[in-house]
Amino acid sequence: MKKISPLVAAFALFGFLTAFLPLPSHIADQSSYLTDIKSELMKEWPKNRSVTLLFHGHSVPAGYFKTPVVNTLGAYPHQLLAKLKTRYPYAVINVLITAIGGENSEQGAARFQKDVLIHKPDVLFIDYALNDRRIGLEKARQSWQAMIEQAQQAGIKVILLTPTPDLKVDMRDPENELRRHANQIRQLAVRYQTGLVDSYRAFDAVRQQGDTLSHYMAQGNHPNEAGHALVADELVKWF
Repeated sequence: MKKISPLVAAFALFGFLTAFLPLPSHIADQSSYLTDIKSELMKEWPKNRSVTLLFHGHSVPAGYFKTPVVNTLGAYPHQLLAKLKTRYPYAVINVLITAIGGENSEQGAARFQKDVLIHKPDVLFIDYALNDRRIGLEKARQSWQAMIEQAQQAGIKVILLTPTPDLKVDMRDPENELRRHANQIRQLAVRYQTGLVDSYRAFDAVRQQGDTLSHYMAQGNHPNEAGHALVADELVKWF
């Protein structure tokens, strides 16, 4: 019988034991996940540096309202910037948007290295779920995982966003397609211990309170400024 080296045996035992260890059950801690970034944002000149926030996704973070109008300053990336500048008056904050209208996460993952990693952002926000309905849950999961893993390997903090509404989708239906993608994104946030901005839940809460979702939409699948404000209010909680 072939002898197994002590090193191989040790690795085998480690693999056996870790298979029974509990998986993470929570997303990143909102109070501490961006501690280093918040510290940079509080520094004054000449000790400060520019902090880069990068938004990767589809038409919503790109700023499309009623197509073809692009309301850059009314969209959630720049609404977040305005909130952060109130909170951190000494900070130099660069907002970069690599989002492309009509794109899904598979396409976003394909250009991730040349369009996203090259900028070396401090924080990366990913928002693709509205369009990922076209490619399905499995392809979407693979694409999100590829982007998350590449970003984390580069030392970038990642915050995932669940989808904003599509008025053609009945949010009352617990099995609706957007909810399924939202659930998958929540699971990815737990698995990779990233941040999570649950846009879907924020809009659903408004609906459950009796408000009309159309009040928050510029067109069927694009939020207006009030809708983007719901997302920005969730984003700023991480800072």
